[in-house]
Formats: sequence, C-alpha cells, structure tokens
Amino acid sequence: MNGVTGRMGTNQHLVRSILAIREQGGVELADGTRLMPDPILTGRNEAKVKALAEEHGVARWSTDLDAALADDYNEIFFDASGTPYRVPFLERAIAAGKHIYCEKPIATSYADSLKVVELAEAAGVKNGTVQDKLWLPGIVAFKKLKEDGFFGEILSVRGEFGYWVFTGHDEGKSAQRPSWNYRKEDGGGMIIDMHCHWRYVIDNLFGEVTDVFTLAATHLPERIDEDGKPYKCTADDSAYALFKTKTGVVCQFNSSWDVRVRRDDLLTMQVDGTKGSAIVGLRKCWAQSAANTPRPVWNPDVDSPIDYYEDWEVIDPGACENAFKVQWELFLKHVAEDGEFRWTLREGAKGVELAELSLQSSEEGRWVAVTRR
Repeated sequence: MNGVTGRMGTNQHLVRSILAIREQGGVELADGTRLMPDPILTGRNEAKVKALAEEHGVARWSTDLDAALADDYNEIFFDASGTPYRVPFLERAIAAGKHIYCEKPIATSYADSLKVVELAEAAGVKNGTVQDKLWLPGIVAFKKLKEDGFFGEILSVRGEFGYWVFTGHDEGKSAQRPSWNYRKEDGGGMIIDMHCHWRYVIDNLFGEVTDVFTLAATHLPERIDEDGKPYKCTADDSAYALFKTKTGVVCQFNSSWDVRVRRDDLLTMQVDGTKGSAIVGLRKCWAQSAANTPRPVWNPDVDSPIDYYEDWEVIDPGACENAFKVQWELFLKHVAEDGEFRWTLREGAKGVELAELSLQSSEEGRWVAVTRR
C-alpha cells in the first residue's frame, strides 16, 4: 500500500478496508478458505510511514519501494499517492509483475492513463481502479428501484456536488482540503478530481457518455497554504457540465468547492423518469412515484400550499458496508479466484479521458464528442 499516509489512503483504504477485512477474519473464497491480506506500507517520508504503521499495528512498512516490489510475497500493488507521481509508481509495479489496484484518477492525462493500461494488459497482471461510489447506500437503493422498473423511461439526471472549502483567509477557519488541490501544476482541479467519478457513475447507472459540454471556472483566485502563506489558484475549483448518453438520458452535473449546502447531502442526483423520480444521495435515496406526484399551480403571489418534501419515500438499500471495503473484497477475490472484475484500469482511463475532454470543451466553448474507447 503506497502513499496511504494521506486522509483518503489512511481512513478509507487502510483502516476501513484492509484492516477491517483483517479484523473480520479475511475474505471468504468460493472453496470456503479465507484470504487474509497482509499489508506493507510504503512511502517516501519515513517518519509518516512509521508513525502510521505503529498507530494501527501494521507490522510491515518501508521507504524502499523497489525492495518491496522485488519481494514475491507481495502480490498486489495499491497506490494512493499524489496523482502527478502515480504513473511511474504503476510502471515500476507492473514491471515487477504485481497486480495493480489504484485510486482515481490513474493519471493526469489520457495518454498517460492509456499507457499504463496497455502496460498492465501486456504484462497480464490483474488490475483495477477505485470506483467506490457505485457501492454507496444511496446508489445501491437507486439501483434497486431501477431494476424494479420504478422509473419507467429515465429522462434526465441533475447532479449537485460540493461544499464551501474555506480559503484560509477567515480567522479561525482553516482550509479543509490540501493546497495542491487548487494548483493545476500539482495535479489539482475539480474536473480531474470529480469528472473521473461522474464518468463511471453515468456509464454504470444511466448509459455510456457520448458527448460533453463543460464550463470550468476558478472562482477564488487565492487561498492560504499549509504554511500560512497565500498562493495563486491555477486549477478549476468549479465545473458546470452537460453529458449526453447512448441511452438518450441527459445528465447535468454541477461540481463546486465554492457553494454552501442546502440540500440533502454533499452529493445529490435527481433522477426523473416517466413513472417516478428519485433523489439519490451518498447515504440515502428518496423516491416519488407518479401516483404521489403533486399538481402545483403557478402563483407567485402566495406561498405554495404544497409541501414538496412530503410525498417522498426513503428507500431501504439493505445492509451496506463501507463502499471502499466492498470493492477491495471484490478485487482480492478477483486476484485469488480469477473472478470477474469490471472496474479495471481501462475503466479508470475512461474517467481521465472525460476529464480531459471536459477541459477541452471549456477551453473551446463547444460540445466535444467522447469517441475514444
């Protein structure tokens, strides 16, 4: 596990996935045996890696990645390092014959992501990309509705994502995201971060993306870094995008670090169909059938007598574990048993492709076809 000293790597991948799998006694395979992951933490900062290992009782850690890759005992390489550094790490691990699992985006450019894909496929190593949102409770509940035919024909999707990220200028209000997120040269940017997510969400839930129209913006030109110094923001902090799909479903996603939240979750998607609609959040899903849909009358001179929140039903997704853990278990089974694993590096490259084409769309002010596969 490389580069997991960051918040996401530590919390979601080490603690809530790998260590949680160990605590439950491993992953049960088809023959009844249990696979037990044995992590080794690697990174460039010895103090951070050692402290993380000691805090969580991980026996193995190292700053010598080449030695870890040369050890046949280590079969899988997972990377959660900074995006600009990811490709060389993946190349070294593929050359060492390791199976590959990594965070998104798998690279900062489509050309680099495709190069990694082709290297992994040529080497014959199993590979995967984190696409965690597909296992969130809200989305699991939505998929149950869709499979039951609740929506009829799905017409459109409107997604709202983001929250207010403090710049560091306000007294007592430190920035809650690292400064590199707002520097393009360091791999930051809303589009490279979130359009990789929207690609697999739309592809898997609504239909393959065929065209994109995006307006990117850097609304806040200056923020304060970890040392208390101001820096210029060079990456987009907001994106307003339209996506066409093969199924004809039109998807609109607004993504911003400069919005204040007055909705049900940090991410909500309103899915409207001929027979019903749903509000899909990270944790919950609300649905309204055609029978429960109110008939409002436009009158701007009086308050509406309708409570537009009243006729929505919360949909039970059933038992749901941590989304990252669920996908980790699937990948571990894939490595051990040759089972299906659809969320490959090639799928991850599609996300980078969409981000790149979204930036092109913004720069050129036009629709851009998503033609590369």
